[in-house]
Parts: sequence; structure tokens; C-alpha cells
Amino acid sequence: MSGHIDFNVPPYYGTELEYVKEAIGNHKICGDGPFTKRCNAWMEERFSAQKVFLTTSGTTALDMAALLCGLEKGDEVILPSYTFSSTATAVVLCGATPVFVDVRPDTMNLDERLIEDAITERTKAIFVMHYAGVSCEMDTILDIAARHNLKVVEDAAQGVMSTYKGRSLGTIGDYGCYSFHETKNFSMGEGGAIVIRDSENNERAEILREKGTNRSRFFRGQVDKYTWVDFGDSYLPSEMNAAYLWGQLEHAEEITADRMRTWKRYREAFADLAAEGEGRIELQTIPDEVQHNAHMFYLKLRDLDERTRFISHMKENGILTTFHYIPLHSSPAGQRFGRFHGEDVWTTRESERLVRLPMYYGMTEEDRERVISCARKFFS
Repeated sequence: MSGHIDFNVPPYYGTELEYVKEAIGNHKICGDGPFTKRCNAWMEERFSAQKVFLTTSGTTALDMAALLCGLEKGDEVILPSYTFSSTATAVVLCGATPVFVDVRPDTMNLDERLIEDAITERTKAIFVMHYAGVSCEMDTILDIAARHNLKVVEDAAQGVMSTYKGRSLGTIGDYGCYSFHETKNFSMGEGGAIVIRDSENNERAEILREKGTNRSRFFRGQVDKYTWVDFGDSYLPSEMNAAYLWGQLEHAEEITADRMRTWKRYREAFADLAAEGEGRIELQTIPDEVQHNAHMFYLKLRDLDERTRFISHMKENGILTTFHYIPLHSSPAGQRFGRFHGEDVWTTRESERLVRLPMYYGMTEEDRERVISCARKFFS
């Protein structure tokens, strides 16, 4: 057996250290320096986004979005239970209540058909999460939001470079949130970004991100001094982190294509096991008019017991595979802060079947084929 195969290897293109040294040499390592501005501008242009601000994490981007939505104590927010804790903690931060609804088994995304029944007079927003970089059914969700005067926040942490009907994920709702954590397609170690759809919200976002001050207006020469004007926090990442990210955004198309090669090879390798009549596994569904970013590749096995045996089998052969979220509504904090609306038909059942295969930029053909061979031995 050859060496160990990790589940994830943080992306590294090769120019990142050069840019970090440049940031240090510029004597500008706090937030909003040249590299931060480059990253913001690149995303605005590439995604046709009205305004993008880098943040310290995908979590703080969600926190900003929740605060910009004006959530407060007594409000309710509809969201999936099958998501990372950050989607819900942003709601809890404002004193609002997360209202969890079931997912669609085909995409593991929020089931848009269940949203309307969960709306009450206290509902203020819908937080959607684009699982595995595959878009939710955004047209339906936006229609519901418009009819009930609700804000829409896209947790697009996994969706950088993915689209829905030609529109970049994160740019469709009122606010979109990206993650550049080391497990994501592009990384700055810890980091994220918030996308703002409507320009009238730009200045409040700047103030919120800059500790409640109008410092950004001062630097643009719009005021002669800056001062504390509203509630705020510090959501600016270090310029060194932004420099590291810039080394990858410059080569985003190449990194995405590399990941897509692994995704397509996996898909081809397991297609027969998912074929009608065989039914040993289920593969990820990619709806029409959705372009994903090869963020992850998962299999759905028969049940929790089979998944546990599969993970053990792969580990014994030096390959790390992993399950994903424990549904939030069944977690201690989920039970304390939120509630589940309707019936949990799919969330728990499907989450217990799902297993993720190793997927990262630069994965060698040899390692890819070893993962496939080892997995297929389990099913044989």
C-alpha cells in the first residue's frame, strides 16, 4: 500500500508566499490594503457582483448579513437543519430564532416547497445554504421572499465559482456569504467575503465592518475626520491573508478545472454502482441550469451502518473519508435556540448515509485511482 491519502489538502498554487512577502514589504499588513482591494475587485468583476468585502471568515460574513438584515430578538429565520453551525449562529447572534425545515434528498438543499408553511408573522428572512456548491432553487425562494417581504441570505460558503441559471451564487439574494477556509476551493487559511446586492446597503456594511466608524468615507475624502457613528465590529482580515488568497484567485479557473477533473473521474467510476437496477449507492444530483464548482464528491450508502463500515474500510487502507453535518435541530444548541417546523423526513436519514471522498486541488491521478479502487472493493 502506498502512502496515506488525506481527505483535504489546503490549496496552494505557488505564488502565495511571494505575495505575502510583498504585503509585508509594503508595511501594510492590517485590513483593506492593496491585496484586499484586488480580491474584492476580482470577485466583483468575475461574479458580476455589485459590492464585495473580504471578511475574517465565512462565519463573520454571515454575522454581517444577519445584522444588515436588521434581525432582532423575537424574529424568526427559516433555514435548513443540514448545514454548518455558522448559518444558525448568525441568527442566534441577533437574538432571533432559527426555524429549521427539511431538505430535498436529491441536492441536500433546503426544500423550497416547505418554506411557505413555516412562515409566521415573526419571520424576517430565509437563509439558504448551497450544499456542495450546488444551487438551491432560487427563483422559487426569491418569489416566496418577495410575496412575504422577507430578506434572503445565501450561505454560499461552498459555492464560489458555482452558478444558478448563469448567475453566480452569492449574488442572487440580498446578501451572499463566501468562505475561504482551508477546506474550501480557494483559501486564505481563515477568511470569507460578503456580497451586497443593493448599493443602498454598501455604506452601512462599511460602517459595520469598520468597528462602527465612517473610516472608509474618510479615506475616500468624503468627510474630513472619521468617528464612531453606529454599531460595528472588526471584520477586516489581515492583508497577509488576502495576499495568500490573491495567489489563488489569479488562477481560479485553473484550480476549478483541476478539481472538476477529479469530480468527473469519480462520477464515471461509480456510475455503474448507482445505475437503475444496481442501486448500491446514490450519486449527487446536479439540477438543470446549475453549474457546480466540484467542491465535494459524495456517495450515499444504504444506511448509517454501511457508511460506518465503508469509512473504516477506507481508513484501514490509508484513505481518509468523512461524513458531514450532524443535523442542527438534533444538536444541543439547535434544541436550545431553534425549532424544527414540519416533519424530518429526509434530513436525518440522508445525513446518515452520506460519505465524502478525498477532493482537493492537485490530487494526483495515482491517488484518485487508488481511492476509486479501494471504494469499489468495498462494494464488491
